[in-house]
Amino acid sequence: MHNKLHALAIVGVMALAGPVQADPPPGKGNPNAAQPGNSGNSNQGKGNQGKGNQGKGNQGKNNDQRDAGTAVLESVLTGLVVASITQPDARQLAIQYGLTGYSPLPPGIQKNLARGKPLPPGIAKKLVPGPMLNRLPQYSGYEWRVAGTELILVNLATLAVAEVLQQVFD
Repeated sequence: MHNKLHALAIVGVMALAGPVQADPPPGKGNPNAAQPGNSGNSNQGKGNQGKGNQGKGNQGKNNDQRDAGTAVLESVLTGLVVASITQPDARQLAIQYGLTGYSPLPPGIQKNLARGKPLPPGIAKKLVPGPMLNRLPQYSGYEWRVAGTELILVNLATLAVAEVLQQVFD
């Protein structure tokens, strides 16, 4: 009888004490949950409320808006070079050499033309005309190409897109 009362007392104390939580190992678990004053409800069940990315893509933003730190990090993560020319500079060269009025790519293919992705099959890829090509920065193992209105830098070994400068040849 004494053992039953003792066991019952232990269960009662544990029930009143509330849940006991151990800290997760370093690098695991919710980093905000263990902070004082934060009950671990940082998201509060709201999720992304169904907004997703809504298919907006790049919306004409140019890759030249990256800061140097982001460009270096991208270069390390993808193993691809980062072009040292900006979209406005490339656009000026296209205008200077009369390389404007090109037709844009179809939307489905345009969506798949992105840094780090393989060059989409079935797109008409042209080499950049000589006079403009001579003014673009050169990278060993890479080639500048025209795809629709975009100027792209392609890794020749992997055919991965290293850079997309949009609307250069509009």
